[in-house]
Amino acid sequence: MKKKINIKHIVALLSMCILTQACTKLDKNVYSNATYDNFPKTPAQVAAVVAGSYNAMTALGGPGNTFTMNETTTDEMIVPTRGNDWYDSGKWQSYWTHNIRPDDNTINGAWGDLSGGITKCNFVLNLLAGQSNIPPATIAEVKVLRAYYLLMFMDMFGNIPLVTDYNVDPSKVKQTPRADVYAFIESELTANVPLLSTNGQSTDATIYGHINQWGGYMVLAKLYLNAQVYTGTAQWTKAAAAADKVIQSGKYSLQPVMLDNFAVVNDASVENIFVVPFDNTYIHGMTIAWNTLNYNNKLTYNLLGNPNNGWCAPTAFYKSFTDQDARKKMWAIGQQYTSTGDPIPGVVLSPYVLQLSNPADSFKYAGARSIKYYPQTGSGADMSNDGVIFRLADAYLMKAEAEIRAGSPGDALTLVNAIRTRSGVPAWSASNLTLPNLLAERGREMAWEGWRRNDLIRFEVADGIKYYTGPRVPGKTQDASDNHTLILPIPSQQKISNPNLVQNPGYGQ
Repeated sequence: MKKKINIKHIVALLSMCILTQACTKLDKNVYSNATYDNFPKTPAQVAAVVAGSYNAMTALGGPGNTFTMNETTTDEMIVPTRGNDWYDSGKWQSYWTHNIRPDDNTINGAWGDLSGGITKCNFVLNLLAGQSNIPPATIAEVKVLRAYYLLMFMDMFGNIPLVTDYNVDPSKVKQTPRADVYAFIESELTANVPLLSTNGQSTDATIYGHINQWGGYMVLAKLYLNAQVYTGTAQWTKAAAAADKVIQSGKYSLQPVMLDNFAVVNDASVENIFVVPFDNTYIHGMTIAWNTLNYNNKLTYNLLGNPNNGWCAPTAFYKSFTDQDARKKMWAIGQQYTSTGDPIPGVVLSPYVLQLSNPADSFKYAGARSIKYYPQTGSGADMSNDGVIFRLADAYLMKAEAEIRAGSPGDALTLVNAIRTRSGVPAWSASNLTLPNLLAERGREMAWEGWRRNDLIRFEVADGIKYYTGPRVPGKTQDASDNHTLILPIPSQQKISNPNLVQNPGYGQ
């Protein structure tokens, strides 16, 4: 089936041309005379401007800088050095051992992607503020999207610049305490989420790829679920209530086959709530298969080039999936085959990744590789699978956890068992519904979706389960009182460009 290209792609492309000048051929002076008096006026012009606020999502919905830092620092992804491959001055090993340098380029890229998204939202809001014909829901959409960017920014870096005015003097930009950023995000969401569309993504193509009311409540649930991390005060009841808004909306249901949510053609998913509409021709960024597959898997999927043979699952994480668990199919393991079903000689992927580095030729085949986002046959690095930001199963798991932590389990067991039953594993009894078990279940269900670091830190703050589980390096342990790795370093490049920024504790000056 050919991937459908609908108006969401065209609007996004137009927006990138208008707002970033990313297109090289423009008709003369089409936009050079645009002013607050004449642009945007028509619904199409407004849609093109609003679409510009989503440009940063192509970096967030795929395996970009933010995803990389939120997964490679956790127990569900490792990037071992294979001979001369994937060393890169030790950066990948530093993520696994939590010895991250402030001058790391991926850290700087994540900061730039998130702050760039916030800046674009501020630009759009500034442009729309001069118009009298803009529906309140349109303004609310941009503000809720900005709140999502701010949440991710604060989650990763702690005290961040809280910039809400496009015309701010850059020399005046300083960091805002994390608790104050939290309060601003909460106020923005509670005021604006109720104004958004209540239509579901799978039934209304006009909002596909946009954040609707239920996506907004997912952002709010994420904010409340980690409130103890951000402010020191837990908000479990509020987290459960926000997730329940999504569940009770009736707009979504669990996709019968979980992995269908990540298929090459996944825009008909009844479970996905907020996605990034990638397309291997028009909108690039979904390259996760390229980063994980072995070189020889080009023969498996008739790929246009050699994959990078990098990211894989740590042995213990892979082994957390039982053989009866349908979710285990997200891993490519064992003998690999060509697209015609013939064995590829010598290419047998092993689940055993017992060290960070090995020059042996066999180590090229170490580690289960993710095919959760199923590789697109005949593609290059970019695929057309839409990137999943939020889906209903996450709402189920967030509500269940929040209810348990609040001391009122409610329908937690029913919610978790709906997910387990779908995957073909035995339903839990009440005695199985413990927080450690729930963290492991979140790992199996949400693997490689960009939330693991967020989850592990919450469990450390709430339960004392160390996010850094050392010794990951022989002879290295972490002092129990040292929690500086719960936030990432302020990038050196950003401190150079803005001397007002103060480095996070534990990372030097």
